Amino acid sequence: MRVRLVNAVITLLAGVAAATSTSAQTPFRIGVVNDQSGVYQDVTGPGQAIAARMAVEDFGGKVLGRPIEVVVANDQNKPDIGATAVRRWFDAEGVSAVIGGGNSAVAAAILTVARERGRPFMIVGAGNPDFYGKLCTPYTTQWAYDTYSAAQSTGSYLSQGGGSWFFITTDYAFGHALERDTTAVVNASGGKVLGSVKVPLNTADWSSFLMQAQSSGAKTIGLAVAGADLINVVKQANEFGLTRGGQRLAAMIALATDVVALGPEASAGLIGSESFYWNANEATRAWSRRWMAQRPGKVPHMLIAYAYSATLHYLKAVQSVGSDDPKAVVARMKEMPVEDFNNHGVAIRADGRVMNPSLILRAHPPKDDPLDVMEVLATVPGDKLYRPIAGNGCTMAGG
Repeated sequence: MRVRLVNAVITLLAGVAAATSTSAQTPFRIGVVNDQSGVYQDVTGPGQAIAARMAVEDFGGKVLGRPIEVVVANDQNKPDIGATAVRRWFDAEGVSAVIGGGNSAVAAAILTVARERGRPFMIVGAGNPDFYGKLCTPYTTQWAYDTYSAAQSTGSYLSQGGGSWFFITTDYAFGHALERDTTAVVNASGGKVLGSVKVPLNTADWSSFLMQAQSSGAKTIGLAVAGADLINVVKQANEFGLTRGGQRLAAMIALATDVVALGPEASAGLIGSESFYWNANEATRAWSRRWMAQRPGKVPHMLIAYAYSATLHYLKAVQSVGSDDPKAVVARMKEMPVEDFNNHGVAIRADGRVMNPSLILRAHPPKDDPLDVMEVLATVPGDKLYRPIAGNGCTMAGG
């Protein structure tokens, strides 16, 4: 009898040990979803996945005793494709959290899935400030920038003393919000918006839109576009001779990768903003060199750096909580300041807005390094950049 009992206990313990071992070897998965092949592939794309994997490496490669795995999906800038990939991840593939959503329409679709499934979604790329306003959830945080912060940085800087504006705007939620938020800043500064034109995403020929901007007579042409669209419109504006006539181009969001792609002649004097510059200090240079080793000829920017920051901060919160319980982890993310090579003591508000500062940048010809193409003109602190909680529509945060 005793022998049988001992054997049963041994069998039970062996089963528990085997189950524990299997659980420990099950990967802890984080998903990166963005445009891997289209107009935003250099804005988010493979670069964000590399940054997320760098964060995993720096964290130590494991959390909760499990190896961490980063999985990637190409949303092709289509909301249904992005939402389907994320739903599959959550329902069938054991993904604990998602990072990315570079297009605002795609991010909105992913947010809906994340809210329904109760899973964390770190928005790094999409600029709609409604993600921490009327669309806020207990599971979402928004990183790097948004259209309101771009207006408060680039828009405010270029609106000093008033002046007239004309907008060339990409025709979807991101562009509409960027034009709307910058228009409010221009009007508040005593300036005037003379008009705007909406342009389809991934436009090839900008001549008719540039003619409208030129004929408006506006001092500043606000470019509420991004990615390959920004590169194409700036190149064609220079060919068109727009700036030689006294008008200036304002890239509301100018990433270093855009300036490199434009070249020194086309980008000369271009002013914009982002919340990271790779050559700002020794820490940003060291991190960027690691990333560049995996993306030769490319330069990291804020949407790359903050994919790293979001991944690392999320993993720290999981470790602190001791589980991947979604509400508990996101709540801990908001309790803990963001600390990494680019952020020091940065808070996350109750509505999910990460309060990182922003840089006003101007393109300049490279000197010692062919990829050092911008100079910092000013820094805008986070408390001056983002929509206040009061009245922003986020009911869970009292907005």
